[in-house]
Amino acid sequence: MSMKTSSDKMPTEAAYGAQQIARYFIYLANRESKPITNKKLQKLLYYSQAWAVAGLNKKLFNDKIEAWIHGPAIRDVYLEYKDFGANPINTPVNEQDISLIQPEDKKLLDEVWSVYGKFDAAYLEQLTHSEMPWQEARQGLEANTSSENEIKLDSMKSYYSAKFAKGV
Repeated sequence: MSMKTSSDKMPTEAAYGAQQIARYFIYLANRESKPITNKKLQKLLYYSQAWAVAGLNKKLFNDKIEAWIHGPAIRDVYLEYKDFGANPINTPVNEQDISLIQPEDKKLLDEVWSVYGKFDAAYLEQLTHSEMPWQEARQGLEANTSSENEIKLDSMKSYYSAKFAKGV
């Protein structure tokens, strides 16, 4: 992804709620007949925010990303789809549900889907666990300790900006 990085402060407000972005990923999964679980959805939301802050110097959504045991999670989105358990989310999403997402943001989300959408939730969990933003937010916690610690946008921006600069 060709990202333009900037040291400017990120805007304080975002254009969307995490629920809107979640519906877009569910839409993509449904369109391609690829299963998407709540855990996988959480990781896609995390990476979409990470790419937006690191590459576009903006927040996609204002919702707090927490460092849960199984990786980054957004509580409200988790609760919305928790009844599916580990099963694929089968909620229908139509084009009208995602019509307010701007084309340039859909492009970013499509790229995140292209890179991470092919992986299952377990792989994405391990991937996030290996990366500094989640590790920093979990610092000092035992592996199986619940947490509401926020994964800070500054940490995400710093870590992923360096990865983009290296072309990774």
